[in-house]
Amino acid sequence: MQVKAVARYVRISPQKVRLIVDAVKGKPVEKALATVQFMPQKAAGIVEKVLRSAVANADQYSDVDIDELVVGNLIVDAGPTFKRFRARARGRGTRILKRTSHVTVILTDSAL
Repeated sequence: MQVKAVARYVRISPQKVRLIVDAVKGKPVEKALATVQFMPQKAAGIVEKVLRSAVANADQYSDVDIDELVVGNLIVDAGPTFKRFRARARGRGTRILKRTSHVTVILTDSAL
């Protein structure tokens, strides 16, 4: 069985989140949470929160054993980008792109 949790419009660049995701993909949930918990990056806290949400979603099903869950897939997509301008010399302005991410965690049984 697959269980899913999604965090949308997270204010961090998808590139930064993907660095954390690669370290967690395919691991058992307990090991993945332990790995993410001690990473110093901001993205690690976001991934941890979504992982815990997916485990809580799995807890709602009576036929799913939480100890047997594995991080099946972790997808990070780009969300909408906020466009801002910063004043520069000679009356010019430069564009600042504030990127957002959509983080999706899919947990599966280890039997699959």
